[in-house]
Amino acid sequence: MAPRIPKAELPAELKENMIKQLGEVPEPVEVVWHSPRVATSNLEFSARLSEWDAVDESLKSFAHMAVAGQVGCGWCLDVGYFQAQNQQLDLAKASQVPRWRESDVFAPLERDVLEYAEAMTNTPPTVTGELYAGLLDRLGPAGMVELTAYIAFVNMAARNNNANGITSQGFSEACAIPLAERPGADGVASSA
Repeated sequence: MAPRIPKAELPAELKENMIKQLGEVPEPVEVVWHSPRVATSNLEFSARLSEWDAVDESLKSFAHMAVAGQVGCGWCLDVGYFQAQNQQLDLAKASQVPRWRESDVFAPLERDVLEYAEAMTNTPPTVTGELYAGLLDRLGPAGMVELTAYIAFVNMAARNNNANGITSQGFSEACAIPLAERPGADGVASSA
């Protein structure tokens, strides 16, 4: 599927920086660049996310991929898996996020983070007091605020990409372990 809006031409310096970072320009940036203020705000906030350190990177990576799988954002799932490799996270676990409920590789905290990411992504959200309290006990207030804001931003980005018709760019093809197939006939992870 091609993006529903044609790609905009990026400034040369921005284009060069993205190619240095990722090997190519991300389609979401090219599409959203039709409004440079929106694109710049997204890029700036996304960069700030990487500075947050109250929650382990692997937990945030798993949450990102759980949201992407549930929303059906192939681009987010693709780049999330690629970033997990670049951050030297556990690819065996990362590759199983789309089918985390059926997989036995995740620790209890990881499973709760994945469940929380999906519960926040449901419409309407289905976060329970028990799930929230259990994560708060283990992550602390700063960690819980960070994880919640991170998942909320990923939801915005995934839904934006999905609505704009942006699909996988093939970033995950560079990963050594193949990404697991998402369960469900429609290709979107179920929230059962």
